[in-house]
Amino acid sequence: MSTDEETPDPELTGADAAEDSEPLESIEISTNSLSRTLHLVATPIGNLADITLRALDVLKQVDLIACEDTRHSGRLLSHHGIRARLVSLNEHNEARRIPELIAHLQAGGSVALISDAGMPTVSDPGQRLVQSVVAAGLRVESLPGPSAVLTALAASGLPTVPFHFGGFLPHKKGQREKEIQAALQRDATSLYFESPYRLVDTLAMVVVAKPEHRIVVARELTKKFEEFQRGTAQQVLSHYQAKPPKGEITLVIAPVDLPKWVTW
Repeated sequence: MSTDEETPDPELTGADAAEDSEPLESIEISTNSLSRTLHLVATPIGNLADITLRALDVLKQVDLIACEDTRHSGRLLSHHGIRARLVSLNEHNEARRIPELIAHLQAGGSVALISDAGMPTVSDPGQRLVQSVVAAGLRVESLPGPSAVLTALAASGLPTVPFHFGGFLPHKKGQREKEIQAALQRDATSLYFESPYRLVDTLAMVVVAKPEHRIVVARELTKKFEEFQRGTAQQVLSHYQAKPPKGEITLVIAPVDLPKWVTW
């Protein structure tokens, strides 16, 4: 998931973004304790202060950082005073980029993988890179950090174990209805990412099936306008019909059998 800042900053001074056309062989290798390792680094989901000391230390030391958008990640690094070589890794270039990153690691280099927000590979690019690094016999190290899923779950007021994370809800209405029906019958709390432009329609699907079912909409987590709307599906739908939502949204749906201690 990305933050609400999407406009590129042409005056970046904290990061040097490598062009996609530039060969990675030109990047100098710094042999240290991070060598021959892919470091998965969780980054803030909104508030730029939500990053660990260990994450900052790794980002300062690695030879290069692979990210979704070099300019977007450059803002985060600039905020923390980190100068780094950035290369893009996304669905459009990963077939070409992954062999280059593997070769860099095999030569003794170090790579950090970050996404626009949260933990890399979780509803974000990076799964194919991790698989390839493992298959090459190289080390993968995951640094814990911000997660919209766990942040929403912990503050939802609904049971936290077990839980089911379904990623982004499908765009197609029929597939989305099928997923909603599954969540309403599940013996676990269910969490999904949803677009603010589809949220009202999605909530209406829940209301048609079970208007009294408990749900939570966690919006703009860790940001200035963070909001938790808790209640029955009908109550939450009415709220957003009157006040159309903006920003990034995590939808939390209660399990089919709600414990007696849930009293809101």
